[in-house]
Amino acid sequence: MAYIMLTLLIGMVLGVISVASNPSPYFAALGLVLVAGVGCVVLMGHGGSFLSLVLFLIYLGGMLVVFAYCVALAAEPYPEAWGEWSVLGSVLGYLLLVVGAGSWFWGGWYEGMWVPVDELIEFSVVAADSGGVALMYSLGGGLLVVSAWVLLLTLLVVLELTRGLARGALRAV
Repeated sequence: MAYIMLTLLIGMVLGVISVASNPSPYFAALGLVLVAGVGCVVLMGHGGSFLSLVLFLIYLGGMLVVFAYCVALAAEPYPEAWGEWSVLGSVLGYLLLVVGAGSWFWGGWYEGMWVPVDELIEFSVVAADSGGVALMYSLGGGLLVVSAWVLLLTLLVVLELTRGLARGALRAV
């Protein structure tokens, strides 16, 4: 399980590097969706299956809004992809930064922090995720509904602003 978590965390760091190094909004939004998915899988691996599902749905709604906004406003016929030399230079710079920071902080880590919650279940009275479910429905339910409505409203506003040449507000500028 530790090797799977290590692989997922390395994938998450590589996804963050792909988002940070790419100047094209198309590929950056795609990388952001992939990083959100890998982050939710990491959270699910550590015992938060319900919370990861809720976060993934909220991230997907937010990323849909971001992707619609990026596609509507970025009028690049040939966007820069991950194979361009400028993007590869940024990726190598960020990789060197991550490797340098990892080697700097390597001695303070220990293997006990890689243990998921489900492996310690014999020491617990409540399962790992049921406390989060109760908290989400008792105190966070209203906020969850409000955030879903805000994401829907934001999506509709972005689609209305960037509707087309004849009737969109931002296309006339």
